[in-house]
Amino acid sequence: MGRLFGTDGVRGIANRDLSIQLASEIGVALAMVLRERSAGRPLVLVGKDTRTSSDMIEAAVTAGLCAGGVDVAPLGVVPTPTVAYLVTRQQAAAGVMISASHNPYHFNGIKVFGPLGTKLSDEEEQEIEDIVLDHGIPFVYASAQEVGMLRPIPGGKEAYLEHLISTVPQGLGGMKVLVDCANGSASATAGELFRRLGAQADLINDQPDGRNVNDHCGSTHVSELCDRVREGGYDLAVAFDGDADRCLAVDEKGNVIDGDQMIAIFARNLKAAGRLRGNTAVVTVMSNYGFFQFAKDNGIDTRATKVGDRYVLETMLREGFVIGGEQSGHIIFSEYMTTGDGQLSAVQLMRAMKDAGASLSDLAKVITIMPQVLVNVEATRDMKAAINDSVELGQVVRRCEQQLEGRGRVLLRPSGTEPLIRVMVEGNDLEEIQQIADTIAGAITTYLK
Repeated sequence: MGRLFGTDGVRGIANRDLSIQLASEIGVALAMVLRERSAGRPLVLVGKDTRTSSDMIEAAVTAGLCAGGVDVAPLGVVPTPTVAYLVTRQQAAAGVMISASHNPYHFNGIKVFGPLGTKLSDEEEQEIEDIVLDHGIPFVYASAQEVGMLRPIPGGKEAYLEHLISTVPQGLGGMKVLVDCANGSASATAGELFRRLGAQADLINDQPDGRNVNDHCGSTHVSELCDRVREGGYDLAVAFDGDADRCLAVDEKGNVIDGDQMIAIFARNLKAAGRLRGNTAVVTVMSNYGFFQFAKDNGIDTRATKVGDRYVLETMLREGFVIGGEQSGHIIFSEYMTTGDGQLSAVQLMRAMKDAGASLSDLAKVITIMPQVLVNVEATRDMKAAINDSVELGQVVRRCEQQLEGRGRVLLRPSGTEPLIRVMVEGNDLEEIQQIADTIAGAITTYLK
């Protein structure tokens, strides 16, 4: 992780960690980097989610970009992948999304996409950090003649929806789906998307008020949909997060279907259709052991990256793979999109069900998920940095790994988006792995503070 940028952009509590001064300075620094690399006058697209603070931060970033001599196209409330898609379609120099994804409303963030619709490289992010934090290069403001202006793009959201619709040429007629918009960005697009694909879609949590984004709804609370799916006779439910770049599902029996299971379904279908390039699916080190067993049983190769959809995408682009993602529901179809897209994942899942003439519960039988426990420990930046240096913590972890005796695994990871250290333990015995996770979490608190 960088000093500003985590695994998914700059993030923090709005008007405190992420102040309007910082947002404006990031805008100026980005403008400086873009002007240095652009032959003409750069254009930056700016989208936002539904948080109370998104208008404020959008205004600050936009002011910084314009002050740095860059034109801005405001997109309004849109999903994150809308920004990524339109950057390439409009041949813009960059795109910015104001969102804190799955976090509560009082958090916000700034995600930046380059001209290819992919997140900035570590080197590009570091260049912005050097300007904002170190002032090794002074801020360069545009002259009165060069100050940027707003240049709205008509029909941007419509173009994005048309693109998603084009990926399901047979439509989704006859399917009944419950759609949880998380009171976030999907509230602006999901209803139209499913209607035009012919599905019977009932939308919930689609009335954002600025403070209810992700509030006991969406992909972080997908289990709350289980009873509603069964009682309502739905074929499935899909749940997005605040900026709609991730999706989880619930099958017709009320079972939660996570990202690993969805990727398994997609990879198997792509292989059967002869479209699984490199015969490989890309996941992260946090993916369930059951996924790797599924891949082995089905003759599919895997690549496991660091956590973060940016690292998944980098591997996919570098080696030409077409499917990858994270257990959390960030899923990338590189044939269609340059970033995780929750709505794309949802309609592709429904397409797979329709093509197979099978229920989601039947499709999900392809993979057996091993019990997994995840414990989050509140942590400062210093605690995150010391995670590999503590002898005492290392001894505790090694004892726990020996206890599992090859029947599971332990993974410690500093969160790239929140002030947390995540402890993940997998194994056959749920009670045992919970005890191990709690033991390690206690050791983190004891030895790193």
